[in-house]
Amino acid sequence: MDTIEELKEQIVRLQGQVKEQEKMATLGLLTAGIVHEIRNPLNFVINFSKLSGDLLRELNEDLAPYEAEIGEEDWEDIQDIQGNLQENLQKIREHGDRAISIIQHILLYSRGKEDEFIPTDICQLVHEYVWLSYHAMRASLQNFNISIQEHYEEGLPPQPVVPQDLSRAVLNVMNNACYAVWERAKQVGVDYRPTVEIRVYRQDKELCISIKDNGTGMTEEVKKRLFETFFTTKPTGQGTGLGMYITRNIIEEKHHGRIEFDSEAGSFTIFTLIIPMKA
Repeated sequence: MDTIEELKEQIVRLQGQVKEQEKMATLGLLTAGIVHEIRNPLNFVINFSKLSGDLLRELNEDLAPYEAEIGEEDWEDIQDIQGNLQENLQKIREHGDRAISIIQHILLYSRGKEDEFIPTDICQLVHEYVWLSYHAMRASLQNFNISIQEHYEEGLPPQPVVPQDLSRAVLNVMNNACYAVWERAKQVGVDYRPTVEIRVYRQDKELCISIKDNGTGMTEEVKKRLFETFFTTKPTGQGTGLGMYITRNIIEEKHHGRIEFDSEAGSFTIFTLIIPMKA
């Protein structure tokens, strides 16, 4: 009787997780649409900031003949204000260009055909999705703030990968790292500095993507069950239990690589996604 009840509970739990996965798939499509729609108004922001900068320079040129009439003190105030406005407009352009770059990469990674290998700047891909994960977590988790340390080996050649899949693997591991440090921060308090360290580097003929956190770590039981389908340590509704299973499939089956990890409960976790280099 107990076994039947356990099976019923498991079926209910699996149904809930399947529904959650369906919602995530829908959310992915919605996100791609939102990203596409954001790009146009963002371009307007950048273009109008450039036009405003040009107008400000023209205004300064038009005022120049009246410098003596305006007076030294007032003229200095005008120059200070114009200088501050130019700096602000420059920051708007820089951050706008940065946002456009992120959007373009997200659209690029999502447009490829299923299982299509595309030469990809791995450092750029990892960087974009590390910060995508960070901002998503910051929007969904209360008081979420962490230190991210990035180390990318220079001169790595583009690698043929399935960018939608590899980015998903990076996102899965990064999300887990963010969640782990957030959980530990709630337990430890103000003296704890949540940190996630990212490394992309070449090792012999392999490319390594390493994500290390100083979060809650994993028990031996969690390590054993890590790649099981529907296994999660998160509360109901916060995890599907499919992330690491999918990640292993992406790395091992699709990219013929492997995943290495180490962890100590209450201390740290490090995952390294390793794929063979083609050049």
